[in-house]
Order: sequence, then structure tokens, then C-alpha cells
Amino acid sequence: MKRIIPFFVLALFLSVFLVLKSCIISNPQPENCEVVEITIKKITEGSSYDIVFHDTGTDYYYINRGLEQGLNLDSLNAKVLNKTVTLHLPKLLFGTSEHIAQIAIGDEIIFTEFN
Repeated sequence: MKRIIPFFVLALFLSVFLVLKSCIISNPQPENCEVVEITIKKITEGSSYDIVFHDTGTDYYYINRGLEQGLNLDSLNAKVLNKTVTLHLPKLLFGTSEHIAQIAIGDEIIFTEFN
């Protein structure tokens, strides 16, 4: 019995580690993303300099630290407000992230994290 407990503790630790690791988005690639089209109804500043895009419903998507990356809320409003955009959202272990890896309107890429 005493030998089984360390095994379960190790298995629990590895499980927690894998779940947490699957939630970290690093170097997203197009083949690991879900592509969705949404209509942007509102753009706001989120926490930590994020840019948050709200759709016609209750969903929202964000560019992580977008304001630090040189994006501007006013210019984004002029380009995408009330328009349909294409988003690349990284797939995670338990679904799809709200993190925007790429946003485009038509053939024009507004922002991308792809190399």
C-alpha cells in the first residue's frame, strides 16, 4: 500500500502538469488553429494591454498584449468594426482558445503571430 501512494502522487502531478501545459499558447501555427468568421460589434482594451473583440453575441476574443505590439484601438475600430473577420484560434486540449493568433479581413491580415 505504501508503494502505491507515491505512484498515485506522481500520476496526479503529471496529469496536472499536462493539463496546465496544454493551456499555454506558444508559437501557434495555422494547422493547430480553428478558423472562424465573426462580425465585430465592439473593440475594447482588456487587462494587461490586451485588445478584446466582441461579436454579435456574448463571445469575445483577444489579442494578447496587442497594445504593446503596436496595435491601436482607433485604427482597429476603423478597419473591422461591424465587419466580418477571419480569426485563427489555437486549439487546446479541451477546446479552442479565445486567443487570436491571426485576424484578417478579406485578404488583408490585420495581425498575425505566425512565422
